[in-house]
Amino acid sequence: MNDAIIVNQVSKKFKVHHDKSSTLKEKILFQNRNSHEDRWVLNNINLNIKKGECIGLIGENGSGKSTLLKLMTRIIYPSSGSIEIGGKVSSLLELGAGFHPDMSGLENIYTNASIFGLSRKEIDERIQEIIAFSELEDFIDNPVRTYSSGMYMRLAFSVAINVEADILLVDEILAVGDANFQKKCFEKMKKLKRNKNTIVIVSHDLASLQKICDKVIWIQDGEIKKIGEARKICDEYMLFMGQKEGKKNLSNDIETNRDKEISGESKDENISNNNRWGNKKVEITEVKILDANNFKKNSFETGEKIILEMFYKVNENINNPIIGVQIFTSELINCFGTHTQIDNIDVELKKTGKIRFIIEESRLINGRYFVDVAITDEYGVPCDYHSKLYEIVMYSNLNDIGIYRPKHIWEVK
Repeated sequence: MNDAIIVNQVSKKFKVHHDKSSTLKEKILFQNRNSHEDRWVLNNINLNIKKGECIGLIGENGSGKSTLLKLMTRIIYPSSGSIEIGGKVSSLLELGAGFHPDMSGLENIYTNASIFGLSRKEIDERIQEIIAFSELEDFIDNPVRTYSSGMYMRLAFSVAINVEADILLVDEILAVGDANFQKKCFEKMKKLKRNKNTIVIVSHDLASLQKICDKVIWIQDGEIKKIGEARKICDEYMLFMGQKEGKKNLSNDIETNRDKEISGESKDENISNNNRWGNKKVEITEVKILDANNFKKNSFETGEKIILEMFYKVNENINNPIIGVQIFTSELINCFGTHTQIDNIDVELKKTGKIRFIIEESRLINGRYFVDVAITDEYGVPCDYHSKLYEIVMYSNLNDIGIYRPKHIWEVK
């Protein structure tokens, strides 16, 4: 079989009890308290994951992605349908499950590794690798109750990641430990991928998913909305979430729109499409990309000055407006973003005017880049958000690697 995981018409429901009685007396006196409803978390999921694939699961909180992962681990079982697993599974769902606080780190390694199905001999062969990976050599004989939360998570991750399994299931644990340890964990994941392990990751860290995943599955309201190439699906998901946020209005705006609907004067005053959204209280009427001489330009050499000029129109006064700028690579990796609140800039808008954002010396290297601009109110509700509407091209005669060229010198002694 070429399939590592086959999900066939799987649905899952949970019983949600309303005011459930907790004692025999309450059950007798308040029989109506035991009412419940069936809540379907997943609806008719069909999915084939090939051996050696790395798949990301994304979606809003409550969409059902973690439930699907738990079904794959057989922690819970589907209400209907079936899941076939082809190989040994290691799951990173709740790190440290099975750890005993009074046992030492070393003792807990043996206990936890045995839960994953390793024999004593297999654990003996890997014990030094597990300890070294956790970076807890000096504390391994101490009780884990004396560990910080970061040390605890590092030990748990080190045990789970060093179990040789055909399939690795990961739920929201890509941010374990400090920055250096996170990098090491990510490199370990990439090594497992190169070794043709099958990996399924649930995460809200879209940048990490784009780096490691072959495909991404977007789950919405318990159903598969889209499956496809990681960067493409993550981009569509970010646009969807941005539009959803942009459509949120303050309560008085909602009431105003309801009144208009009742009176027959309903009119959609919101901007809303794939690349632009907001409540239109302030509009960005034009955006220009200029060079140091104020000439329109979208192609720059590394080190040049870049000016973003935004023209605006105020339709309704808002308190403490925030102006933001964000730059992405053509692969939608976030390079840089800031806004006036971060930079402690107080903004007062006139009826019409313009805003200039000046990058004194661009350090981006060769490539195409997208620019987002936005005006929001003081609570972050978008008035006008322009997403991926503007592009700049950077060029350089240098062959740097990455996306950014810092000022630097070499010293060899």
